[in-house]
Amino acid sequence: MADRQRTILICSCDDTMPLDGAAVRQVCRGADVVTGRQFCRAELARAQHALNGEQPVIIACTQEVPLFRELAAPFRDQDGGTLGFVNIRETAGWSQDAKLAGPKMAALIAAAAEPMPEPDVVNVTSTGKIVIYGKDEQAIDAARLLKDGLDVAVLIKPPGDVAPQRVTELPLFKGTIRSVQGYLGAFEMLLDDYALPSPSSRDRLVFGPSRNKEPARCDVLIDLSGGQALFPSADLRDGYLRADPGDPAAVLRAVLKARELTGTFEKPRYVDFRAELCAHSRAQIVGCRRCLDLCPTGAITPNGAHVAISARICAGCGQCAAACPTGAATYALPPSDALLRKLRTLLTAYRDAGGTQPVLLVHDSTQGAELIDALARYGAGLPAHVLPFEVNEITQVGLETVAGAFAYGACAMRFLTRAKPRHDITGLHKTIALAEPILAGLGFAGHRIATIETDDPDALGATLRALEPMTGVARPARFAPVGDKRDLMRLALRELHAAAPIPVDVAALPEGAPFGAIDVKVDGCTLCLSCVPACPTGALSDDPERPMLRFAEDACVQCGLCASTCPEKVISLKPQFDFRSATANRRVIKQEEPFHCIVCGKPFGVKSSVERVVAALEGKHWMFKDSQKRLDVIKMCADCRVAAMLEDKFDPFAAPARPQVRTTDDYLREREEKEKS
Repeated sequence: MADRQRTILICSCDDTMPLDGAAVRQVCRGADVVTGRQFCRAELARAQHALNGEQPVIIACTQEVPLFRELAAPFRDQDGGTLGFVNIRETAGWSQDAKLAGPKMAALIAAAAEPMPEPDVVNVTSTGKIVIYGKDEQAIDAARLLKDGLDVAVLIKPPGDVAPQRVTELPLFKGTIRSVQGYLGAFEMLLDDYALPSPSSRDRLVFGPSRNKEPARCDVLIDLSGGQALFPSADLRDGYLRADPGDPAAVLRAVLKARELTGTFEKPRYVDFRAELCAHSRAQIVGCRRCLDLCPTGAITPNGAHVAISARICAGCGQCAAACPTGAATYALPPSDALLRKLRTLLTAYRDAGGTQPVLLVHDSTQGAELIDALARYGAGLPAHVLPFEVNEITQVGLETVAGAFAYGACAMRFLTRAKPRHDITGLHKTIALAEPILAGLGFAGHRIATIETDDPDALGATLRALEPMTGVARPARFAPVGDKRDLMRLALRELHAAAPIPVDVAALPEGAPFGAIDVKVDGCTLCLSCVPACPTGALSDDPERPMLRFAEDACVQCGLCASTCPEKVISLKPQFDFRSATANRRVIKQEEPFHCIVCGKPFGVKSSVERVVAALEGKHWMFKDSQKRLDVIKMCADCRVAAMLEDKFDPFAAPARPQVRTTDDYLREREEKEKS
């Protein structure tokens, strides 16, 4: 933690947990650490005094955040980094290991002081135009709850046997949603079997002629049809509210939620994207599609040579950013460098305060935080050596964060997820599968990284307390995280290699890893160099002076575009991480002598290729059978070839004269001449 003048308020919460003010002062150098018993009630005046000042304040309590924000409002900008909160009660103090949790409390407070940049936002506007998609009167009843002040329409799914409205209160149509796309404020649908009700309907609604592919738009879509969800990961699509029609409480919750979805909303831009770094495709040949395969909401679509990410559809899982090999997609809530700085402060402060064998528990702010809270209130709490590390989504964590955690001294990592995740977490499992062989190859024995998939706080506590003791690196790194995502990843891996128990040079990686080399069957390579312009990162390069193919492993992202582009199909991928690649020179894969023009002596082409072409054509192909000049043109550079064609006035590719066309008269004349003779 940086040496900044700030005030830190820590209370024992009515002596329900022990405090170690000395440990906090040791790691938060220069801070004014104020301890107490009850800052939110009995000692509120002391808290008010600190909040009235100009120094930044960190309060080690999250339960009374609204109260402290209200007290601070007249005196400070709460969004300017001058007021922060951290939970040390449920995460450390309320535990059977509370007496040993002093280093953890100090580390959590120190990490809370790390500034987090504010994310960019996009505006989403909803005018309150709502479509309720149902199959019976339940959809009409839901619409009546919303019709006052909102523009509501009901779409009845066939057969839709419903009674007519006594008074036409709201628009009602029949139809099946064929397809739908969009987001809150901009849903676009295509309807099949679309029809209007007849006003003369008597005991049940009768509809007029139907038509298909009828377009429709709305701002909010409430799905009470009871069928399959209209979107993948449906609960992550803003503005799409789906409820089981057999659950009245769920239907009511959807209706109440729809009431709130009118106006202009600010949505965080979870992912920053730089199209120029994307390795999706080149020359209409698809290379990397990691993000497309992992996105649970369909927010990512191909867009020419790169992909496009819709910020209004993106739900912020971060799997695309964690898997992106080039750093084209980076997570912004917070960025990777800010997350690593907080992680460095947490682990460094824990060690400086006397903590040992830290286990990092990565969790989200919803289910994970609630589970930790329940474990502290009704169970044994977290073990003293387990450091909770809250992120927006656990799937945002990439290899750079994992490598940085172990380089900074973590002994193990566990990711807390739901028993049934809200969306597919394949990206997280791929990150773990990528990190495991690197850690094992560097001498980290044991089960170092895994998920804990549970909704039971007792199961969480039992799993954490059953972990076998593990040791981390002997000399933890203290490197400052700087650079973009790709640079951070390589920096963290190099620092981990330097501190590892067994610093091997090369670690084998599973298929699909973003690092590696290429294998080239040199005998089959003609040095056509078509792979060079296809490479999006410049890992493959040529030499303007002579036929040569070079490779820089440090830049390779294993996108496969070189292998797909190669006409001879002699390139294959070899996933691995070579810790020496950052300082290694470009490796020459193949080089040959150039062919020298027989007129001017200028080098061009590949000598073996030109000689092979000449040998294949000389005396065999009709174009070159009787013409040495035509063969000589092949041995000339581009400039001399044009000059030879102009000076000698010949077309080197001219075909021989075609035979004269014969007619019926020619055949009859020949027959008459033959008869006369």
